Amino acid sequence: MRVYLASTSPARLMLLRSSGIEPIAIPSQVDEDAALERVAADRGVRVADLSPETVVLELARAKAEAVAGSAVDPVSGGDLDGLVIGGDSMFEIDGRVLGKPYVPQVARERWLAQLGKTGTLWSGHWVVDCRRRSDVAEVADVVPAVGRVASAQVTFVDDLSEAELEAYIASGEPLQVAGAFTIDSLAAPFIERVDGDPSTVVGMSLPTLRRMVRELGIEWHELWNRAREHRG
Repeated sequence: MRVYLASTSPARLMLLRSSGIEPIAIPSQVDEDAALERVAADRGVRVADLSPETVVLELARAKAEAVAGSAVDPVSGGDLDGLVIGGDSMFEIDGRVLGKPYVPQVARERWLAQLGKTGTLWSGHWVVDCRRRSDVAEVADVVPAVGRVASAQVTFVDDLSEAELEAYIASGEPLQVAGAFTIDSLAAPFIERVDGDPSTVVGMSLPTLRRMVRELGIEWHELWNRAREHRG
C-alpha cells in the first residue's frame, strides 16, 4: 500500500523509513498563517487564543487535506491511491508556544531560556484514506480521515557550555526545527530526559499513527514496503 507524506521533513521521512515504510513525499504548500486565521475565525477567537493541541492538529489536517485534494501521484501520474499523512509540531515551555527559530540569535535566546527546564513537544497527526475503493464513494462523499495529537515532556541539561551552544547554533540544525532542538541528532546529548514517546519529539508519534491507521481498518504491517537490511 502506498503512503504519501504531506511534508518534506527529513525527520518525519526518517521515522517512517526506520519503521519499514518508504513514503512518497509530496510538499503540501500550505500557508500556515492563513490556515490558522481560518480556524480562529471559525471559532470566533484570535489565533493567539488557539491551544497548542489545536494548532498542531489543524495544521496537520490542512497539510494532509491539501495533498489529498489536489496532488497527483508522482509515480503513476494518476490519482493518489493510499494513505496521506500530515504532521505538525510545536514546542511549549514557560507558557509560550515556539515554532522554528529560523535565525541564530533567536535560537540562542531560546536555548539560554530553556536550560534546566522542562517543556512539552506537541505533535499533530492527520491521516486521509485515499485508497481507490468503490464502497467509499457509495457510502459517503467524504473521504475517511482521522486526526490525533500526541505530546512528550522534554527536560534539558542545565550545564550546556558556551562553546557547545555556539557550535550547535553554528551547525544550522536548530534553525529549522520546532523548539530549536532535536533528540535524534546533534542536540541529543543536551537533552536530560524525555517522558513519553520519543518519536513524538522527533516529528510524529509512531504508536499514535499505528492506532490511527487501525481506525481506518488497516493493520500497521500492511504499510511495510521498505526492504530491510539484515546485518550479521
